[in-house]
Amino acid sequence: MNGVAFLLRALHHGEKHLTRHLTAVAERHRTEHEVHHVATDLAGWSREQVRCLSETAGHYGLDLDDSADTRLPALVSTFRQKASEAVSHRSEPGLLLLRDLRELHLGATENSLHWEMLAQAAQATRDDRLLGLASACHPATLRQMRWTNTMIKNLSPQILTGP
Repeated sequence: MNGVAFLLRALHHGEKHLTRHLTAVAERHRTEHEVHHVATDLAGWSREQVRCLSETAGHYGLDLDDSADTRLPALVSTFRQKASEAVSHRSEPGLLLLRDLRELHLGATENSLHWEMLAQAAQATRDDRLLGLASACHPATLRQMRWTNTMIKNLSPQILTGP
């Protein structure tokens, strides 16, 4: 497998993973309205990037299946919502939120590095299709990173030093 195929597969896997994780975090922290709504929106961005990757990969002879539904089944979603409501009354939900934001940030950072490598490979080979894909998708990943970083900066002092 050449390097470009490796990157397309890594990005496809990484964006699918980030979609699932963002969706899970949105459900787990449903009572934190900003987290719930923004994470849900960011999951949609990653879901769209999975679609774009699958479509582009076909031009390179790769079959990246994007048919797997990355949304949570209704039963799991209901369970997470009830668990979120129960956890919100305990003292540890802030620490759980910080852990979730850290993991989201690391996932988005890994994807960002892969997008950057793909863009560099596209420039080196003068592949306009890959460069267009990276140019279209990487900015959303950078915004995901900025959001998680900002949330961690804003919430850490209160959560880590509070009673």
